[in-house]
Amino acid sequence: MGKSTYRKISVVFIGAGNVATQLALAMEKAGFSIMQIFSRSINSAQILAKQLNCSYTTHINEITTEADLYIFAIKDDALQAVLEAIPANRGIWVHTSGSLPIDIFSEYTASYGALYPLQTISKQRETDLSKAYFFIEGNTEHVEKVIHDIAIKISGNVKVMTSEARKYLHLAAVFACNFSNYMFTVASQILEKQGVDWHILLPLIDETAHKLYFMHPEQAQTGPAVRDDQAIMELHKSLLDDERTRQLYEMISEGIHFQTINKEQR
Repeated sequence: MGKSTYRKISVVFIGAGNVATQLALAMEKAGFSIMQIFSRSINSAQILAKQLNCSYTTHINEITTEADLYIFAIKDDALQAVLEAIPANRGIWVHTSGSLPIDIFSEYTASYGALYPLQTISKQRETDLSKAYFFIEGNTEHVEKVIHDIAIKISGNVKVMTSEARKYLHLAAVFACNFSNYMFTVASQILEKQGVDWHILLPLIDETAHKLYFMHPEQAQTGPAVRDDQAIMELHKSLLDDERTRQLYEMISEGIHFQTINKEQR
C-alpha cells in the first residue's frame, strides 16, 4: 500500500451498529472503498449496505478475503467468536474498542491493531468524525503507520496509544459521556413528571460543556454540594420518590463535596 493508494484501500466492516455505520459513512466520504458489510442482523446489514452501495452478508464464511482492511466494530464480548470463524486473509485487522488489547488478534492474523474513535456515536444521527480524536495502535511499525495514514484521512486528530492506556481513556470516556448522559436522562424524567419540557435544560447543558474549553472541570464545578448547602440538598432528596435516584444524588453530592475540600487543602 503506497502512499498514493491510501484513498483506494478496500474495507470490510464486521458489524453494522452505531460505530460501524458512522465510521463506514465517514470512510466512504474520505474516499475509501467499502467492499462489504457483515452483520448477523440482516436488517442492519441491508440498511448500511444500501447506504454504501456495497454487498453484505449475514454468513461469516461468506466474508470476502480480498479486502485490505477489516474493521471489527462489534461488541467486545462478541469479538472472540467472530475471530474464530472468519475466513483467513492477508488484510489488516483492527477493532474499534476502547477496552480490548490488540493482542486479541495475535492468534488469527499477522497484521493487526486498533482504530478507536473517541466520540459518542448513534447510527440515527450523522456524526462528524473529522472532529473526533482517533487513537490507534499497530502490532508493528509498518502496520501502525498504515493505520495512522488511514485514520488521518478521516480526522486530523490521530494519536498513537497503547492498549493499556486506551483502557483508562475508555474508562474516562464512560464517566464523561455515558454517565453524564444518564444524568441528563434523570433530569429529563424529573421535569417530565411535572409536565415541564426538558429541552429548557439545553442552554444550561451547553454552557456546562462550553466552560470546559476554558476551565478545568474542578474549577467549573458549582451547585449546593460545593457550598455544602445541607438545607437545599435535604430538600432535593425529599423531592425524589425513587430510592435509587436519591442514593445517586447523595453519592454524587458527597463526591463533589469531598473534591471541593481536597481542592481547598491543596
